[in-house]
Amino acid sequence: MTLQNALIELEIGGMTCTSCANRIEKKLNRMDGVSATVNYATEKATATVEGGVSVADLIATVEKTGYTAKLPDKKEEAAPQSDDPLKQRLITAIVLSVPVILLAMVPPWQFTYWQWASLVLAAPVVVYAGWPFHRAAAINLRHGAATMDTLVSLGTIAAFGWSLWALFLGTAGEPGMTHPFTLTIDRTDGAGAIYLEAAAGVTMFILAGRYFEARSKRRAGDALRALLELGAKDVAVLTDGRESRIPVENLQPGMLFVVRPGEKIATDGVVEEGSSAVDRSLLTGESVPVEVGPGGDVTGGTVNAGGRLVVRATRVGADTQLAQMAKLVEQAQTGKAEVQRLADRISGVFVPIVIALAVATLGWWFGTGAGWTAAFTAAVAVLIIACPCALGLATPTALLVGTGRGAQIGILIKGPEALESTRRVDTVLLDKTGTVTTGVMKLVATVPADDDELLQLAAAVESASEHPIARAIAAEVGDHLPVADFTAFPGFGVRGNVAGRVVLAGRAALLEREGLHVPERIAAAVQEQQELGRTAIVAGWDGEARGVLAVADTVKPTSAEAVAGLRKLGLTPILLTGDNKTVARAVAAEVGIDEVIAGVLPDGKVAEVQRLQQSGKVVAMVGDGVNDAAALAQSDLGLAMGTGTDVAIEASDLTLVRGDLTAAVDAIRLSRRTLRIIKSNLFWAFAYNVAALPLAAAGLLNPMIAGAAMAFSSVFVVANSLRLRSFKPLH
Repeated sequence: MTLQNALIELEIGGMTCTSCANRIEKKLNRMDGVSATVNYATEKATATVEGGVSVADLIATVEKTGYTAKLPDKKEEAAPQSDDPLKQRLITAIVLSVPVILLAMVPPWQFTYWQWASLVLAAPVVVYAGWPFHRAAAINLRHGAATMDTLVSLGTIAAFGWSLWALFLGTAGEPGMTHPFTLTIDRTDGAGAIYLEAAAGVTMFILAGRYFEARSKRRAGDALRALLELGAKDVAVLTDGRESRIPVENLQPGMLFVVRPGEKIATDGVVEEGSSAVDRSLLTGESVPVEVGPGGDVTGGTVNAGGRLVVRATRVGADTQLAQMAKLVEQAQTGKAEVQRLADRISGVFVPIVIALAVATLGWWFGTGAGWTAAFTAAVAVLIIACPCALGLATPTALLVGTGRGAQIGILIKGPEALESTRRVDTVLLDKTGTVTTGVMKLVATVPADDDELLQLAAAVESASEHPIARAIAAEVGDHLPVADFTAFPGFGVRGNVAGRVVLAGRAALLEREGLHVPERIAAAVQEQQELGRTAIVAGWDGEARGVLAVADTVKPTSAEAVAGLRKLGLTPILLTGDNKTVARAVAAEVGIDEVIAGVLPDGKVAEVQRLQQSGKVVAMVGDGVNDAAALAQSDLGLAMGTGTDVAIEASDLTLVRGDLTAAVDAIRLSRRTLRIIKSNLFWAFAYNVAALPLAAAGLLNPMIAGAAMAFSSVFVVANSLRLRSFKPLH
């Protein structure tokens, strides 16, 4: 079946270094209508197919390149891949190589025929334990390519082959032969020298590096696997009043299911019966449970901490928020940042250059009369020291750990390009409603402040209205007095009979029109509340206005702290809203924002982003609504609140699941720290190669020491990346 405009993901087998990934990527991209990236760390290829290309075509291309490919098995993905074969080869290498190395390094232990014992021990190491390197090198050779495995295979076979020649055809096999261990190259006749310790030791060290690299890569992906495993395994479905447990994958939208206290909520849904507190900490990082009741939304993977709930499923399987989070994390981990593309280009030409350098080293040493021993040993050291695996791991491992840690604390990084954007951003546009504020109207003040009768009567008459402002006032009183003869005046207010009194609540103009007197103090209170950006409701009865109730969209408790955090990061916050200037300035003053852009329509938000960009600013946008989506897409870095709409989340680069503005600060902090780790990884890996190659070519490095140093560089890069696991959010 051919595909049109499809995104295909393949699991790639047989890759041993970033050069392998580069070769596969080049082959796939040469196909008509295919745009692909291959990630060595995740062992996956992601291809966008625009032409008539089938999955079989993609797999065939990968296999022709010398590797395996298949569509992902979701059940297999949930569990980490076994590294038992690699572990067995490593154990074999350690057990057999250590005696060979000790004999070579400690001359007093070199008993009669020790060299032949070393050959017996070293042969299985080079042939069996080192087989993955030789196999990969042979495959690459058939395809006219050279990778890191080519260097390892050439180096170890050369050292082993030289030793065989010296033992069988030279003088090294004679009884009582000894030679000292040195870190430098001695100019002696090579016929009496063996390098079995180099062949076995290099194989052991590189296998150890590969093994710990594989373990670390799995650890780096633990956050994603934990995310996938958050969901419930089975669910109690309610049918005709009877409960029956079924596997969660059999759940369908519209089904009713029961969630008891302490159970995980099986999928996204709406509460039909019951009320409870839901612990969202595993999913969002929020420590305080969220109260839910009939009509409230719940998310799969969260835990019911209180009473029994009956929930109607709305989204199941791949459509749930949990599945979308996992998908976003995985997409981020398979992308490539600009710095990684640089590393790929370097490693792509690195291997041929190193082979040429090794040949040149061999020729130069022999040409200067140093002898075959010095020439050969220096050339082998060049081959071993140059393995570019640290260079290839520098970016993928940091991305794996950084995006995984982000998922744990409620930050989804869509792609590595977002990391680079966070470094350059200098201006942050903050949407007001739902981002800086809660987006929910609430009673924030009454004048007079201690007038209980005012609140009781106003809440009673407002309880009969469905208006958001009316609901905000009514919510302040638990049990409402009964209301009779209720009348609503659209755009002005309401009237009703409460406890024998005709109560009006609304604009001052409504009360005056209905014949009620509005005292000067009440008019002044209305003016004062409006200047604070609040909506002022006047309530009155018995011919006179009695007080004012102020309603406003309240600022989130952490917004001021978040704005301060953005400033500490060197960013300039700007409030961007469709509300009027009075309201916007009041909110801005409360959270510490100096610049306000108010009264802006959705297309106006895009225009504002473009205006700032044209003035030389690098702009980040934080929003949550459909009206923010275009601006999020236009900005250099889009951050969507996870409590917002799917459209906004889709248009953003980072998703803040917590719905808390401090998550924006955490997202930028984590992104910048991840980028710093990537750069430090690249620096040390590249600096290591640059510094070590001349030493090896100059004959100042023993090949075995070179192999150990090369393996250590890879482990260092992975360990450095794992430091991101300790990243702490503000809350």
